[in-house]
Amino acid sequence: MPVSDHHTHPNVNPQLSEHLAQRKLNALLPEDHVARLLAGDRIALSRAITLVESSRADHQETAEKIVAQCLPHSGKSLRIGITGAPGVGKSTFIETFGLYLLSQGRRVAVLAVDPSSQVSKGSILGDKTRMFELASQPGAFIRPSPSGESLGGVARKTREAILLCEAAGFDVIIIETVGVGQSETAVHSMTDFFLLLLLPGAGDELQGIKRGIVEMADLIAINKADGERKGLAMRAKREYAGALHLFPPKSSGWEPQTVLCSAIENLGIVEIWKLLLAYQELTSKNAYFGHNRTQQARYWLHESIHAHLHDLFYRNIAVQEHLQAVEEAVLNGSITPFRGAAMLMDFFLTAGKIE
Repeated sequence: MPVSDHHTHPNVNPQLSEHLAQRKLNALLPEDHVARLLAGDRIALSRAITLVESSRADHQETAEKIVAQCLPHSGKSLRIGITGAPGVGKSTFIETFGLYLLSQGRRVAVLAVDPSSQVSKGSILGDKTRMFELASQPGAFIRPSPSGESLGGVARKTREAILLCEAAGFDVIIIETVGVGQSETAVHSMTDFFLLLLLPGAGDELQGIKRGIVEMADLIAINKADGERKGLAMRAKREYAGALHLFPPKSSGWEPQTVLCSAIENLGIVEIWKLLLAYQELTSKNAYFGHNRTQQARYWLHESIHAHLHDLFYRNIAVQEHLQAVEEAVLNGSITPFRGAAMLMDFFLTAGKIE
């Protein structure tokens, strides 16, 4: 008769481990989180980001204290935004690139900005198996974006996560976007360098990439430039190199370039890193690097103000009481949307009551 091994039985309460982890999270003081995080503890970093992402008021209060204490220890990284259409090979590229950076003595954190998560309730990096080798390295940290969030919410929390990763000692922060859309603008506003990955043979129709995204790019990498696609990749490289010259000069003083890369053949990985370092050196010398971060801080200040005002407005009792009636009046044509907005603003400013 076979002997039963209790380790093979499923947990009678599958939520138990999550519950225990949550209790442990709640029991720690902000100072405890910060001390462990500054020591490079990846579990502490992950818990701190969980607090940042949480919508609970007590978690938000703790998160603000943690971020405030980590702020003096942040800012010492190179922040890289990486984007490209789905299927371009971002995950494979980031893993190969990240492993190379680890071999150079760097510590790498990968964060995601995924506006599609609010629809799919999933995440671009939900299956870390895409970057299993990188995720298993002690010098790397991979974090998906929170699911079910608006782009603004995800982006704000990602920016705070960047600061926490820097405080934990990660000196290269990679921000990955799900594809082509408004998330690129958000990522561009929180990174130092913007890398656009494209596929070979798709340069003729620009792959649906908006001009603004190409214009934001500091470097275009034609990915999957291997095998039979090498010829197509060379052609795409020439086409994009020519297109980049049509854009006005960047205020950074940097001249965007186009390179070929292949994660499978390790092609272009070293070259891309050298270009990143050259960019950092140039923009540090001409003071653009620091100026850009200052402008980004200003941008996120105002974005945060907008977000707080938005929340306060819709939590206002007077607004809640009149919103449906005003909406109906707008929909049946009794008043204009602009008049309706003005009426609700009057209710908001005069009532001053918040739930």
